[in-house]
Amino acid sequence: MRAVLYVLTSMAVIGLAFWAYRENYATQQALSEADKLHANIRGAYARLAVLKAEWAYQNRPERLRDLAVLNFDRLGLLPLQPDQFGAVDQVAYPPAPLLPITDPVDVSTMNAPDSQEDPL
Repeated sequence: MRAVLYVLTSMAVIGLAFWAYRENYATQQALSEADKLHANIRGAYARLAVLKAEWAYQNRPERLRDLAVLNFDRLGLLPLQPDQFGAVDQVAYPPAPLLPITDPVDVSTMNAPDSQEDPL
């Protein structure tokens, strides 16, 4: 009986060791993929910072002003004036939507109360 118990215990230990071995490698692979994703995210943030800097450089007011002057014949762009802007109270907002009727009552089929009966 002891021999069977020893064999079952050793098989359980071997099975658990095999499971722990597989879990260890699966965890290491998941951590490696997470590190790669973090590196990709860091690279994307770096590229985004460069693109934001380029956007700011390309949209300098003096550069845009010079481009508008150079291309005036083709585009007809003029500098903005303060009187071209409107006030907030001039904005036409859409009307508020009507509330939906969820429980309609048909009043055309209701009986009118008799005038001779006392409602009290």
